[in-house]
Amino acid sequence: MQNIKVHGQQGSSNACEGAAEPPQGTAHQPTDPQAQHRMMDLLHGALVTQLLVVATEFDVAEIMAGGPVPVSELARRCGAHQRSLHRLLRALASQGVFQEVEPGTFALTPLAETLRADVPGSVRAWIRFWGMPEKLQAINALSYSVRTGRPAFPHVNGTEWWSHLAAHPDHAELFNDAMGDMARRVHAVAVESCDLTDARRVVDVGGGQGHLLATILPRHPELRATLLDQPSVIRGAKAVLEAAGVADRVDLVGGDFFDSVPPGADTYLLSMILHDWDDEQCITVLDMIRRAMAPGAQVVVIDAIVPEGNAPHDGKLRDTVMMALHPGRERTEAEFTAMFAAAGLRHVSTTGLASSTGLLVARA
Repeated sequence: MQNIKVHGQQGSSNACEGAAEPPQGTAHQPTDPQAQHRMMDLLHGALVTQLLVVATEFDVAEIMAGGPVPVSELARRCGAHQRSLHRLLRALASQGVFQEVEPGTFALTPLAETLRADVPGSVRAWIRFWGMPEKLQAINALSYSVRTGRPAFPHVNGTEWWSHLAAHPDHAELFNDAMGDMARRVHAVAVESCDLTDARRVVDVGGGQGHLLATILPRHPELRATLLDQPSVIRGAKAVLEAAGVADRVDLVGGDFFDSVPPGADTYLLSMILHDWDDEQCITVLDMIRRAMAPGAQVVVIDAIVPEGNAPHDGKLRDTVMMALHPGRERTEAEFTAMFAAAGLRHVSTTGLASSTGLLVARA
């Protein structure tokens, strides 16, 4: 093997012609090993995500629900290549997802339980949605968004996000399942911090298939609701609302919230809607709601509320996904306040600033 001389040793030549030299008397500082290890962990994050997507695709967590299972049996039941499946599970076990309880036999861990479909706290639908190839392609093209200020999704897929879902019902189903999962797990809890005691009718603007209403209405027996979304989305709401026993209290309206919203309600919900759109589009929707509101009504916005400064927050990461997919973004409390004011609304309260999803209330 050829000996390679280290820069700085006598007789060595600069391996990078024209490279800038440090100022005279300045020594290069060695990289902090802990920082290096941390950076490698961050780089592996995308790989771990894909491992979770594949594990969910093969439903291995469901097969392990009854207890530890040999990988040979797992492979037979889920239709996988045995050695490759073992390598996948071994990698996830190193992250605390699954556990190799004896050589070649794997079991669930508390983390792995969340990959199952019908358990409290399941994130299976969200993981399946995250693995949508077209979505990942847009995220992989994030440099386009940073360079141009435009979403990468249309650039790499030839159509914008909502048109893609309309043309691919299987992908729309993944999206609706993931949003329903988020509504049940997170948004319904956020709404509980909002006073609905005196509310008589709530309009869920862009409310998908009604998962949020299906969680809220059983807790408020006197409350009636209107669910507004695209006709193709609304068609899936009846089964969700019937399963919750509230279908007779919800009016389904197929339409576009940029064109009109049902008038006369005293609470208008916007759950993970505004972050899809730019400021001008959001102000258009908020102004339309203001003109439709009953006297004394409130607008309740559920979205990430991004904190200022360097504090870790899920919304700061989700904002980069929005950059890749949509013209919208996650916003700070001050940015929400400014949008409300531009639409003729007054921001009156905020809760959940430190959590992944916050809640803002505005009135006319």
